[in-house]
Amino acid sequence: MPEVVVKTRDRLIEVARLLFARIGVDNTTMNDIAVASDKGRRTLYTYFKSKTDIYNAVIQSELKILYDSLEAVAKKDLPADEKMVEYIRIRMESTGKVVYRNGTLRAKFFRDLHRVESARKAYDKRDFNVLLSILQEGIEQNIFNISDPVRAAIILQSLMKGMEIPYIRGIINGFSPSDSSQVNSVIDLLFNGIKKHK
Repeated sequence: MPEVVVKTRDRLIEVARLLFARIGVDNTTMNDIAVASDKGRRTLYTYFKSKTDIYNAVIQSELKILYDSLEAVAKKDLPADEKMVEYIRIRMESTGKVVYRNGTLRAKFFRDLHRVESARKAYDKRDFNVLLSILQEGIEQNIFNISDPVRAAIILQSLMKGMEIPYIRGIINGFSPSDSSQVNSVIDLLFNGIKKHK
């Protein structure tokens, strides 16, 4: 795709995201997006058939930010246990920051979890592969005691996804995405468990 096309599409997505965050998805029209981006409606409709189409592109764009941050963790030269801690921290904090910066788009997110879940299938697959690679590194480095890394990755990913909504609700209720106490609790539970060590 030529650079001008990519820049125009990215600009339209970012303008739509800002409008969705400020005034809400339902209150934003395609004309609002065209005007705010200094592009004509014809240009907007060249890239997106409908508001639903651009809304899905916004979700994909936000998920890409999350994935890129997790992929960067996977590429770090760290022992697997430190990498796993970093993965959990970055995943939670990045999720929080994405939600926090999207204002009223958060309400749409909670009303439309099925659409968001559907849009994130590709992200989840890529996220799973990052998690699996960290677990496999940990096995190779003799750090993790895991007999089935695929099953462990499925369980860990499910746990992380299950914590997203309570974490996001905490952010909406006034907790900062940079508040590390929630993330530290998750890391402590994962690595130290609930059983007393003798």
